[in-house]
Amino acid sequence: MKNLFNAINADEIIQKYPSISKDFALRIYTSRLIGNDSNLVLHGGGNTSVKLKVKNILGDLMDILFIKGSGKDLIDITPKDFVGLDLNFIRRLSNVESLTDENIDNILLTHKIDAYSPDPSVETLLHAFLPHKFIDHTHADSILVLTNQKDGENIVIEALGKKIAVMPYSRSGLPLAKRALELYELNQDIEAIVILNHGIFTFGDEAETSYFRMIHYIDKAEKYIEKKLYTSIKQTGIAELKPHEEKASDIASARVAQTIRGLCAYKDHDGKMIRFYAETRSSKDAIAVSFSSKANEICLTGVLTPDHVIRTKNRFVYVDDIPETDEELKSKLIQLIDEYIENYHRYFKNNIESQKNEFQELDPYPRVFLVKSLGIITIGLTRKDARIAADIAEHSLRVKLLADSIGEYDPIDESHIFDMEYWVFQQKKIIKANSGMLKGKVALVTGAGGAIGYGIADRLLAAGAIVVISDINKDYLKNVQKILSEKYDSRLVESILFDVTDFSAVEKAFIEISKRVGGIDILVPNAGLAHVAKIEDLEFSKLNHTIEVNLIGTFNVIKGVIPIFRRQGTGGNIVLISSKNVFDPGAAFGAYSVSKAAAHQLAKIAALELAELGVRVNMINPDAVFGNNEISSKLWDLIGPDRMKARGLDPDGLKEYYRQRNLLKISVQPEHVGNVVVFFASDGTPTTGATFPVDGGVPSAFPR
Repeated sequence: MKNLFNAINADEIIQKYPSISKDFALRIYTSRLIGNDSNLVLHGGGNTSVKLKVKNILGDLMDILFIKGSGKDLIDITPKDFVGLDLNFIRRLSNVESLTDENIDNILLTHKIDAYSPDPSVETLLHAFLPHKFIDHTHADSILVLTNQKDGENIVIEALGKKIAVMPYSRSGLPLAKRALELYELNQDIEAIVILNHGIFTFGDEAETSYFRMIHYIDKAEKYIEKKLYTSIKQTGIAELKPHEEKASDIASARVAQTIRGLCAYKDHDGKMIRFYAETRSSKDAIAVSFSSKANEICLTGVLTPDHVIRTKNRFVYVDDIPETDEELKSKLIQLIDEYIENYHRYFKNNIESQKNEFQELDPYPRVFLVKSLGIITIGLTRKDARIAADIAEHSLRVKLLADSIGEYDPIDESHIFDMEYWVFQQKKIIKANSGMLKGKVALVTGAGGAIGYGIADRLLAAGAIVVISDINKDYLKNVQKILSEKYDSRLVESILFDVTDFSAVEKAFIEISKRVGGIDILVPNAGLAHVAKIEDLEFSKLNHTIEVNLIGTFNVIKGVIPIFRRQGTGGNIVLISSKNVFDPGAAFGAYSVSKAAAHQLAKIAALELAELGVRVNMINPDAVFGNNEISSKLWDLIGPDRMKARGLDPDGLKEYYRQRNLLKISVQPEHVGNVVVFFASDGTPTTGATFPVDGGVPSAFPR
């Protein structure tokens, strides 16, 4: 572990934040150094603090503890991510015998100096009670390797020396903070406190000192582990971490992700389907761990530190092979997941009996799957949750094998795990899934580089879905992704380039989508092509190409998504973007009209065939959707000049012509089409096989 403190970089942070004190700026700098190393902290884990004197609104100097807000990431922390608290009052709590969680929550919230600052870290009392100006806390991998042992206390002292204090695990709160203060008062020369099955605290009167001590002791831990690995005769666990040539195929990985995602979906108390997103990690290390003879054993042992349980639950599921058929795979996973659920119910029942408070059982589904030859698949109610679980799982599996290689991995008792999992402060850390009607769903929109595709993607994102946009034109796709990513959380927008007329390309794209997010719930075939020519002048090549895109492209994506819907077993939606021309064709527009009509008929047949899977198939008939200068309609870019020439109109005149043509005298916008897609995809009504016009009212195009 290297000390990365750099005076020049530190000064840059000081200059960047001129409105805060130098010490606060240095607190920001060293916090980021810690956050940038995933071997120290992961996703909101760990915390840092600094004690400063600050003038209040009356001009009085106050002692203020600035501590990282709960759940805030150290990697990119800013001053607003810290919360300031009345230090003198908080310190007086060290004389109180006991406090309930509600007491602590109320005290911390009512003694913030800024009511709008984030909630304080759960370790606030410990930071306040210790006298040091700067305090750093991490859940470093190497420290957890040492602490999660049968003889953890002696191993820690042997590895780190006598300038540290070691204390048994205790949930963050008043008892832990008081015990830490007692240890310091017994020996004021200590430079760090290690809490078994939890992590390490270092401190000092300078930011650099506290950070240096953190790196120093973690470096000592790493060197101790390295030495033990070379000298210990028990190396079977880590010795198996060798690259394996055998690796699951991409289609196998996609099949597993789709099936897991479907089997873990469940209905809540209101009967609404709750879906998860999936994250696949097939790194060399993850695959190597999956081949270890201890793979199942380490999945069944508990988390490295109780803080992880809200992200990964206490145990993982090990899948020892990937059956070749979907039926065998589903049967195997059902058995494993059912066993996990049964064990979770037992865990909840056993531990709830000792609790004074009443708790509602959380969902019992696993979050982490270690799959032989594939690696890790995790699920989460948000994509961020799934990624956090994957990051923690990767570190956890490695640390467990290391711990077993130098001794015997000894997880904390599950009563402590339950205490943490159902602790109100931990539950507050979890950012709840967005409240959109399509939350948990993955939508694929083809032809998303144009106006209608953009409008659909925009409305799906606003409704809470993860949206994968696709197109054959790289520049169009890049432009739409940029706009959507600036408007929404960029993690919710994926893009993939493929040709809908090539079925093998469609299959590869669907596999890639499943590896990224777990599957597909909503398919919007929107890719289309127009060509203007009378039948007499229509070239066979142009006709065939238009049919290839509009009909065969639609066929390919519908055919390609059916196995995904079948594996997921949670229904699905296909919303075809058809055309007003299906019911009201125009002269010199035969190639487009006939191919769109054929695709429309195909969608009706799909509605008949896929109902048994719970899949709804509906069609939307838009008309005259022009878009704007930022994202134009590619169809109107092509046919617009001919229409303007025929009618003697300029671009604005053409738009006005089509506005006046419809009954409502309205300009049809891309988001109008998107709103109908969201309606169909929301499952609000039991509708399939329907056609919905979005044209402002064109009588000749009324569905009949």
